[in-house]
Amino acid sequence: MTATDRSIELINAAAQAAADRLAHDIIAYDVSDVLSITDAFLLASAPNDRQVKSIVDEIEERLQKELGAKPVRREGDRDARWILLDYVDIVIHVQHSEERVFYALERLWKDCPELPLPEDAVKTRDKGAEHADVNGSMEGELS
Repeated sequence: MTATDRSIELINAAAQAAADRLAHDIIAYDVSDVLSITDAFLLASAPNDRQVKSIVDEIEERLQKELGAKPVRREGDRDARWILLDYVDIVIHVQHSEERVFYALERLWKDCPELPLPEDAVKTRDKGAEHADVNGSMEGELS
């Protein structure tokens, strides 16, 4: 079984919305063969809590406006370190960069096929590492 056309449409719209809000390391997996509850996961991250919320808000707005999709569940708003949007067909995880590294969801789903994403989303790969390098070098200069 593979992700449905609707799931892929939702994933692509969400990935583009995340990229437009400067999310980094955007990746999507087709989990339909291993999970019966959803077709695909989208993972994205941001360097701070405010940006995590901004990305999630943009994804929700874009999917509602363009595709008429509303999440059935939204979790993690209070701390904005890891917000999950459940659209049944897809599940979106937007994580603070530190949570992304700690929980390493990519390791859990590495055996699942990666879904192709819009070019803007693909360009975000390894931007989290760049951000960490910049912050690390700046902290060293400030000490």
